[in-house]
Amino acid sequence: MRNAVAVVCDRGMSIILGEPDVGGLGAAEDALRRWQYNGAPMQLHPGDLGWYWRFGAAATARAVRTWSRDGEILAVGLLDGPGLIRLTTASDARRDEELGRRMAADIVDPARGVLPEGEANVEAPQDALLQELLRENGWGTDEPWTPLRRDLAEPVEDPGLRVEAVGPERAGEWAAVLRASFKGSTFGEERWLAMASGSPFADARSLTAYDDRGEAVAVATVWSAGPGRPGLIEPMGVHQDHRGRGYGKAITIAAVSALRELGSSSALVCTPSANPGAVPAYESGGFQALPEVRDRRRDA
Repeated sequence: MRNAVAVVCDRGMSIILGEPDVGGLGAAEDALRRWQYNGAPMQLHPGDLGWYWRFGAAATARAVRTWSRDGEILAVGLLDGPGLIRLTTASDARRDEELGRRMAADIVDPARGVLPEGEANVEAPQDALLQELLRENGWGTDEPWTPLRRDLAEPVEDPGLRVEAVGPERAGEWAAVLRASFKGSTFGEERWLAMASGSPFADARSLTAYDDRGEAVAVATVWSAGPGRPGLIEPMGVHQDHRGRGYGKAITIAAVSALRELGSSSALVCTPSANPGAVPAYESGGFQALPEVRDRRRDA
């Protein structure tokens, strides 16, 4: 079933699959901003595009796909790793049959230049028609993830640690803490500088938390989608040598506070449900867990 493309007939269809160049990234980013709203399902956020920018503008452009009709972008996808596309649509286009069938055809057929052959995953809003079309093509589901949300209508409590916004002069320190937070990470200063050069970073903020000895112990970056829209925390990490001391809660609260200052209406995160400490850590920072979500998965 994996290469079946009977989900759609291209004849006469007006949906166009696009691969923007660097100059076209702004249109994809703007579309993602417009599609963020309180109560939306967990979906691709402009901050996801901003975080990917750590690989540079050209690499980000190569990883983006758009689906448009009559010049209007209706869906944006990000090839976020081998065999993984994360995507969302305009809210009023999630059940659009022409769009859904064209997206399914492009995703299912490796010749379309979206996903390669073999194992593949698609992250999409759970209420999108695409979910049903992929299931009909034999795609199952993968491991569950837990989205979490915190409303930002009320003032945010003090994190209890010194937390500072990071500029280029402290990029190396931020990168070192992030590396020490994730096993196998090779994140370096040059990645932070590339990320900060991207247009999404204009509405973002990187933070570093320090213990009472002045040592950097935790980091996060927050991404605003504009005033009155949900913001995203991506990434957040606590140095492996400083865990179990409440620093994860502190940097989370600081991140939430930064998003509120940027005008965000709420803060969003999404973490693997199998990570035993992640959900409780975010809940300790005032987040509420939402129903689990699962990628669509095609086995090799």
